[in-house]
Amino acid sequence: MEKEIRFDDLNVGSEMSTLVKAPVDHMQLVKYSGASGDFNPLHTDPAVGKAVGIGQIAHGMLIMGFVGQAITDWVPKKFLKKLSVRFAGMTRPGDVVTVTGKVREKVAEGGLKKIVCDVQARNQKEEVLVSGFFEAVLP
Repeated sequence: MEKEIRFDDLNVGSEMSTLVKAPVDHMQLVKYSGASGDFNPLHTDPAVGKAVGIGQIAHGMLIMGFVGQAITDWVPKKFLKKLSVRFAGMTRPGDVVTVTGKVREKVAEGGLKKIVCDVQARNQKEEVLVSGFFEAVLP
């Protein structure tokens, strides 16, 4: 079993574990549509994306889910207290999404030991898809 992350193990600037996802593919988008209930054909029918002039795009919430996965792979979800994101770009089939983050702030007061970390999801072209931050209270 991997050692649980602790407040004293981290410093401002400490990087969280990087998550690199396999290229987004059509089947993943179809499955996510079913799981989320978001059946907008822009996500699953390439002809619709072409007709509206932007091409097929992935669900923004799917990419946010990748961010959440990266965070909870690093910090157990029982410690996660807040997650805030902004959608910054469109993810397309074939994109490889990489999620990174680092500690922006450490606060120890009132018996609580909190970290604030910035996170980003980027594609293989280094375009930002999702940016945001999370807060976690650690032992």
